[in-house]
Amino acid sequence: MDGTPREENGISPVSMNGMNRRGLSSPIAAFPRPHGSNLPHPAARFNREPSTLSPMPEYVLGTDEQERIRLGLQHRLWAAHAHQAWERAGLRPGWRALDVGCGPGWASMDMAQIVGPTGAVFGVDESEQYVGWFNQGMRASGLPWASAVQGDVHQIAQTAGGHAPFDMGYVRWVLCFIRDPGSVVAQVAGLLRPGGRLVIQDYFNYESMTLAPRRAAFSRGIQAVAKSWRDRGGNPDVMGEMPALLGKAGWRVIHREVIQRVAHPHEQMWTWPTMFWKTFIPRLESSGYLTPRERQAFEQAWTEAADDPDSFIHLPPVYELIAEKP
Repeated sequence: MDGTPREENGISPVSMNGMNRRGLSSPIAAFPRPHGSNLPHPAARFNREPSTLSPMPEYVLGTDEQERIRLGLQHRLWAAHAHQAWERAGLRPGWRALDVGCGPGWASMDMAQIVGPTGAVFGVDESEQYVGWFNQGMRASGLPWASAVQGDVHQIAQTAGGHAPFDMGYVRWVLCFIRDPGSVVAQVAGLLRPGGRLVIQDYFNYESMTLAPRRAAFSRGIQAVAKSWRDRGGNPDVMGEMPALLGKAGWRVIHREVIQRVAHPHEQMWTWPTMFWKTFIPRLESSGYLTPRERQAFEQAWTEAADDPDSFIHLPPVYELIAEKP
């Protein structure tokens, strides 16, 4: 999954990623780039053509090649925080790691390089396309000790049981999009050895995402994103519930912190929300969460912010928890 929501009965937001798919054309390829930069123009101008995405896709932004690349950029922007968390959890050569909602395998590839041939990485994702890319990529990269299978994370005990026990589980931008995160972490507990660690990175206080200077039209769009999320069973503040859910499942929380990022125009991190707005904001209009006028105002606010060298965006806080199985 890697920053990507799943939704069976309608749209749901992505993790910008996480944290998506089916039938997505390049969200930034048509936009002019600033002179001397490999990044897209920070405004990434919105076009007014209707989305080619199906009304109720398995993944909101599709599972095509462009989305695979977008997820790779997303992982790269957040990779340092992932590596720090894995190091805190003790990930090292010889360990067996479980990637819950692995997507096309960007994080798993990094973990596979760390655990080496004496260890293993096993991923589970509901997208057949992503699982195929995962396994092909690992073979091409000389990492045959990493593999993935297609499966619903709500049934991960059954899907991954034959590969247990694991030393560490990793789940990033997954629990916020699923209907029963408590069940998933309880099942993962059964897949780890005693003393095994679970690393979770996900959202809390999502609606604090704000442009500076503040723009009312942008804030209205963030409210619409969060409402569409909750209406379909997700929870953009899921990390507020995780300590209790982990305790109920028998885990002991040993580390917690917040990762707060800020982005300015022409910085790499600015592309993270830009690529999300390009595809998801039109969906909010087509599903009734934004009026055409509100959508236009949101897009104008983002364009104006991108053209203002003094502006910045306070991104949604990503909370990190590490739990240990007694």
